Amino acid sequence: MDYLPRAIRKMKSITGVEEFSLLGWCIGAILCTIYASLRPEDGLRNLMLLTAPIDFSDKESITFARWTDERHFDIDKVLGMYGNMPGEMIDYGAKALKPIENYVSNYLKLWDNVDDGRVVESWHAMNTWVTDNIPIAGGAFRQLIVDLYRNNRLIKGERMIAGQRVDLGNVKASLLTIIAQNDHITPACQSEPIMDKVGSVDKEMYKVRGGHISVMAGSGAHKFTWPHVNEWLAERSK
Repeated sequence: MDYLPRAIRKMKSITGVEEFSLLGWCIGAILCTIYASLRPEDGLRNLMLLTAPIDFSDKESITFARWTDERHFDIDKVLGMYGNMPGEMIDYGAKALKPIENYVSNYLKLWDNVDDGRVVESWHAMNTWVTDNIPIAGGAFRQLIVDLYRNNRLIKGERMIAGQRVDLGNVKASLLTIIAQNDHITPACQSEPIMDKVGSVDKEMYKVRGGHISVMAGSGAHKFTWPHVNEWLAERSK
Protein backbone atom coordinates (compact mmCIF):
# COMPACT_ATOMS: atom_id res chain seq x y z
CA MET A 1 0.00 0.00 0.00
CA ASP A 2 2.89 2.37 -0.71
CA TYR A 3 2.22 3.22 -4.34
CA LEU A 4 -1.53 3.89 -4.26
CA PRO A 5 -1.47 6.61 -1.57
CA ARG A 6 1.37 8.37 -3.43
CA ALA A 7 -0.54 8.21 -6.71
CA ILE A 8 -3.64 9.64 -5.04
CA ARG A 9 -1.68 12.47 -3.42
CA LYS A 10 -0.27 13.30 -6.84
CA MET A 11 -3.76 13.23 -8.37
CA LYS A 12 -5.00 15.61 -5.68
CA SER A 13 -2.13 18.02 -6.23
CA ILE A 14 -2.74 18.12 -9.99
CA THR A 15 -6.54 18.39 -9.88
CA GLY A 16 -6.88 20.50 -6.77
CA VAL A 17 -9.68 18.29 -5.41
CA GLU A 18 -9.75 16.46 -2.10
CA GLU A 19 -12.46 13.88 -2.80
CA PHE A 20 -12.25 11.13 -5.41
CA SER A 21 -13.77 7.83 -6.58
CA LEU A 22 -12.01 4.50 -6.93
CA LEU A 23 -12.92 1.49 -9.08
CA GLY A 24 -11.30 -1.94 -9.05
CA TRP A 25 -11.89 -5.18 -10.94
CA CYS A 26 -10.97 -8.62 -9.56
CA ILE A 27 -7.60 -8.38 -7.77
CA GLY A 28 -7.79 -4.64 -8.32
CA ALA A 29 -10.99 -4.70 -6.26
CA ILE A 30 -9.10 -6.40 -3.43
CA LEU A 31 -6.46 -3.65 -3.49
CA CYS A 32 -9.11 -0.91 -3.56
CA THR A 33 -10.93 -2.50 -0.62
CA ILE A 34 -7.74 -2.74 1.41
CA TYR A 35 -6.90 0.88 0.62
CA ALA A 36 -10.40 2.04 1.60
CA SER A 37 -10.03 0.21 4.90
CA LEU A 38 -6.58 1.49 5.79
CA ARG A 39 -7.04 5.07 4.56
CA PRO A 40 -10.68 6.01 5.29
CA GLU A 41 -9.76 9.67 5.84
CA ASP A 42 -7.97 10.18 2.51
CA GLY A 43 -11.05 11.60 0.81
CA LEU A 44 -12.40 8.48 -0.88
CA ARG A 45 -16.01 9.32 -1.63
CA ASN A 46 -17.15 6.44 -3.86
CA LEU A 47 -15.84 2.87 -4.02
CA MET A 48 -16.85 0.65 -6.95
CA LEU A 49 -15.93 -3.03 -6.92
CA LEU A 50 -16.37 -5.30 -9.94
CA THR A 51 -16.32 -9.06 -9.26
CA ALA A 52 -14.45 -8.55 -6.00
CA PRO A 53 -13.06 -11.77 -4.44
CA ILE A 54 -13.31 -10.80 -0.77
CA ASP A 55 -14.66 -13.91 1.00
CA PHE A 56 -12.99 -17.29 0.39
CA SER A 57 -14.94 -19.38 2.91
CA ASP A 58 -17.16 -21.34 0.49
CA LYS A 59 -14.50 -23.70 -0.82
CA GLU A 60 -16.99 -25.88 -2.70
CA SER A 61 -18.14 -22.95 -4.84
CA ILE A 62 -14.64 -21.57 -5.48
CA THR A 63 -12.78 -23.92 -7.81
CA PHE A 64 -9.50 -22.02 -7.46
CA ALA A 65 -9.70 -22.50 -3.68
CA ARG A 66 -9.88 -26.28 -4.11
CA TRP A 67 -7.11 -26.33 -6.71
CA THR A 68 -4.74 -24.27 -4.56
CA ASP A 69 -5.41 -26.21 -1.35
CA GLU A 70 -2.09 -27.07 0.28
CA ARG A 71 -2.89 -30.77 -0.13
CA HIS A 72 -2.81 -30.41 -3.91
CA PHE A 73 -0.72 -27.32 -4.67
CA ASP A 74 2.83 -26.86 -3.39
CA ILE A 75 3.36 -23.13 -3.69
CA ASP A 76 6.96 -23.38 -2.44
CA LYS A 77 7.91 -25.70 -5.31
CA VAL A 78 6.21 -23.51 -7.92
CA LEU A 79 7.82 -20.29 -6.73
CA GLY A 80 11.11 -22.08 -6.07
CA MET A 81 11.14 -23.11 -9.73
CA TYR A 82 9.95 -19.87 -11.35
CA GLY A 83 10.52 -17.14 -8.77
CA ASN A 84 7.38 -15.35 -9.91
CA MET A 85 4.08 -16.95 -10.91
CA PRO A 86 4.23 -17.18 -14.74
CA GLY A 87 1.48 -15.41 -16.63
CA GLU A 88 1.04 -18.46 -18.85
CA MET A 89 0.18 -20.63 -15.84
CA ILE A 90 -2.36 -18.09 -14.60
CA ASP A 91 -3.92 -17.98 -18.06
CA TYR A 92 -4.10 -21.77 -18.26
CA GLY A 93 -5.64 -22.02 -14.81
CA ALA A 94 -8.39 -19.56 -15.67
CA LYS A 95 -9.14 -21.27 -18.98
CA ALA A 96 -9.11 -24.73 -17.43
CA LEU A 97 -12.14 -23.74 -15.35
CA LYS A 98 -14.16 -23.95 -18.59
CA PRO A 99 -11.97 -25.95 -20.99
CA ILE A 100 -14.58 -26.67 -23.67
CA GLU A 101 -15.70 -23.05 -23.86
CA ASN A 102 -12.16 -21.66 -23.90
CA TYR A 103 -10.34 -24.22 -26.05
CA VAL A 104 -13.12 -25.32 -28.43
CA SER A 105 -16.19 -23.07 -28.51
CA ASN A 106 -14.15 -19.89 -28.61
CA TYR A 107 -12.42 -20.95 -31.83
CA LEU A 108 -15.58 -22.39 -33.36
CA LYS A 109 -17.20 -18.99 -32.91
CA LEU A 110 -14.31 -17.43 -34.78
CA TRP A 111 -14.54 -20.01 -37.58
CA ASP A 112 -18.30 -19.51 -37.93
CA ASN A 113 -17.77 -15.77 -38.39
CA VAL A 114 -14.51 -15.80 -40.30
CA ASP A 115 -16.08 -13.82 -43.18
CA ASP A 116 -17.32 -11.06 -40.89
CA GLY A 117 -14.49 -8.61 -40.48
CA ARG A 118 -16.01 -6.87 -37.47
CA VAL A 119 -16.43 -10.12 -35.56
CA VAL A 120 -12.90 -11.23 -36.41
CA GLU A 121 -11.46 -7.90 -35.33
CA SER A 122 -13.42 -7.97 -32.07
CA TRP A 123 -12.41 -11.59 -31.38
CA HIS A 124 -8.77 -10.83 -32.06
CA ALA A 125 -8.79 -7.76 -29.80
CA MET A 126 -10.35 -9.67 -26.91
CA ASN A 127 -8.15 -12.75 -27.39
CA THR A 128 -5.02 -10.60 -27.47
CA TRP A 129 -5.99 -8.86 -24.27
CA VAL A 130 -6.99 -12.07 -22.44
CA THR A 131 -3.73 -13.84 -23.30
CA ASP A 132 -1.45 -10.83 -22.67
CA ASN A 133 -0.61 -11.85 -19.11
CA ILE A 134 2.40 -10.85 -17.06
CA PRO A 135 3.90 -12.77 -14.13
CA ILE A 136 2.67 -12.07 -10.61
CA ALA A 137 5.44 -11.27 -8.16
CA GLY A 138 6.19 -14.38 -6.11
CA GLY A 139 5.59 -12.70 -2.75
CA ALA A 140 2.27 -11.22 -3.85
CA PHE A 141 1.11 -14.56 -5.25
CA ARG A 142 2.04 -16.33 -2.02
CA GLN A 143 -0.02 -13.82 -0.03
CA LEU A 144 -2.96 -14.24 -2.41
CA ILE A 145 -2.95 -18.03 -2.03
CA VAL A 146 -1.97 -18.44 1.63
CA ASP A 147 -3.63 -15.42 3.24
CA LEU A 148 -6.77 -15.27 1.13
CA TYR A 149 -7.60 -18.52 -0.69
CA ARG A 150 -6.47 -20.78 2.16
CA ASN A 151 -6.96 -18.75 5.34
CA ASN A 152 -9.55 -16.12 4.32
CA ARG A 153 -7.82 -13.45 6.39
CA LEU A 154 -9.32 -10.42 4.64
CA ILE A 155 -12.98 -11.01 5.45
CA LYS A 156 -12.01 -12.28 8.94
CA GLY A 157 -10.18 -9.05 9.70
CA GLU A 158 -6.88 -10.86 10.19
CA ARG A 159 -4.96 -9.45 7.22
CA MET A 160 -2.06 -7.23 8.21
CA ILE A 161 -0.50 -4.60 5.94
CA ALA A 162 2.62 -2.78 7.18
CA GLY A 163 1.63 -3.47 10.77
CA GLN A 164 -1.98 -2.35 10.30
CA ARG A 165 -4.96 -4.67 10.53
CA VAL A 166 -7.32 -4.47 7.56
CA ASP A 167 -10.75 -3.93 9.12
CA LEU A 168 -13.51 -3.74 6.52
CA GLY A 169 -15.64 -1.93 9.06
CA ASN A 170 -13.41 1.09 8.45
CA VAL A 171 -14.69 1.43 4.88
CA LYS A 172 -16.95 4.50 4.95
CA ALA A 173 -17.19 5.46 1.27
CA SER A 174 -20.37 4.94 -0.73
CA LEU A 175 -20.09 1.40 -2.05
CA LEU A 176 -21.24 -0.18 -5.29
CA THR A 177 -20.34 -3.85 -5.67
CA ILE A 178 -21.10 -5.41 -9.04
CA ILE A 179 -21.51 -9.17 -9.38
CA ALA A 180 -21.47 -11.17 -12.61
CA GLN A 181 -24.14 -13.84 -12.25
CA ASN A 182 -22.27 -16.36 -14.40
CA ASP A 183 -18.81 -15.65 -13.00
CA HIS A 184 -16.83 -18.89 -12.64
CA ILE A 185 -13.66 -17.14 -11.46
CA THR A 186 -15.19 -14.98 -8.73
CA PRO A 187 -18.58 -16.51 -7.89
CA ALA A 188 -21.18 -14.35 -6.14
CA CYS A 189 -20.45 -15.94 -2.76
CA GLN A 190 -17.10 -14.14 -2.75
CA SER A 191 -18.52 -10.66 -3.34
CA GLU A 192 -21.83 -10.62 -1.49
CA PRO A 193 -20.53 -10.81 2.12
CA ILE A 194 -18.76 -7.45 1.92
CA MET A 195 -22.15 -5.75 2.15
CA ASP A 196 -22.46 -6.81 5.81
CA LYS A 197 -18.83 -6.08 6.69
CA VAL A 198 -18.24 -2.49 5.57
CA GLY A 199 -19.13 0.55 7.62
CA SER A 200 -20.63 2.34 4.62
CA VAL A 201 -24.13 3.72 5.11
CA ASP A 202 -24.72 4.11 1.38
CA LYS A 203 -24.15 0.75 -0.28
CA GLU A 204 -25.61 -1.14 -3.21
CA MET A 205 -25.17 -4.57 -4.76
CA TYR A 206 -25.86 -4.79 -8.49
CA LYS A 207 -26.01 -8.10 -10.35
CA VAL A 208 -25.43 -8.34 -14.10
CA ARG A 209 -25.86 -11.27 -16.47
CA GLY A 210 -22.49 -12.34 -17.78
CA GLY A 211 -19.12 -13.66 -16.77
CA HIS A 212 -15.94 -12.40 -15.14
CA ILE A 213 -14.72 -10.56 -18.23
CA SER A 214 -17.93 -9.81 -20.09
CA VAL A 215 -19.26 -7.90 -17.08
CA MET A 216 -16.78 -5.15 -17.84
CA ALA A 217 -15.73 -5.69 -21.47
CA GLY A 218 -18.53 -7.56 -23.26
CA SER A 219 -21.66 -6.33 -24.98
CA GLY A 220 -23.58 -6.66 -21.72
CA ALA A 221 -21.13 -4.28 -20.09
CA HIS A 222 -22.06 -1.54 -22.55
CA LYS A 223 -25.77 -2.20 -22.06
CA PHE A 224 -25.91 -2.73 -18.30
CA THR A 225 -22.69 -2.41 -16.27
CA TRP A 226 -21.28 0.92 -17.38
CA PRO A 227 -24.61 2.75 -17.74
CA HIS A 228 -25.44 1.74 -14.17
CA VAL A 229 -22.00 2.77 -12.91
CA ASN A 230 -22.36 6.10 -14.70
CA GLU A 231 -25.79 6.74 -13.17
CA TRP A 232 -24.73 5.62 -9.69
CA LEU A 233 -21.57 7.71 -9.76
CA ALA A 234 -23.28 10.81 -11.14
CA GLU A 235 -25.74 10.86 -8.25
CA ARG A 236 -22.86 10.77 -5.76
CA SER A 237 -20.48 13.19 -7.44
CA LYS A 238 -22.47 16.42 -7.22
